[in-house]
Amino acid sequence: MSAARARPIKDPISRYAAEQGSAHAAICRKLRKAIDTALKGANSKIWHAIPVWFIGENPVVGYHARSEGVVLLFWNGQEFDEPGLQAIGKFHAAQIQYADMGEIGAKALRTWLRESSTNIWDYRAIRNGKRRKA
Repeated sequence: MSAARARPIKDPISRYAAEQGSAHAAICRKLRKAIDTALKGANSKIWHAIPVWFIGENPVVGYHARSEGVVLLFWNGQEFDEPGLQAIGKFHAAQIQYADMGEIGAKALRTWLRESSTNIWDYRAIRNGKRRKA
């Protein structure tokens, strides 16, 4: 089937991955599979133009492709007891960047995802001016 006749991708997160270059798309697919496996009860959607997973109304993890690689972001990552994430922003977010698939440490990723499922920053309260953990 030619590219011109390819079926449109209906799932927005799959479409996001498909729109990236091949190396970044592979990273996005691998991250999505790991996130979906670890956060079975989470809802996912494109939020602020990137794939994000929510527990309740709170964003917990997402990723976005940049020219240098794919950035995996945990909204409460600065509060995790596990090393390897870089603090980002004025709240409690932390991230890691992957330039290729070989950089993804499966054990660390599973640990961060497990942590993200219970260590949740109450984003809704932040938006309402009340900073507290969920």
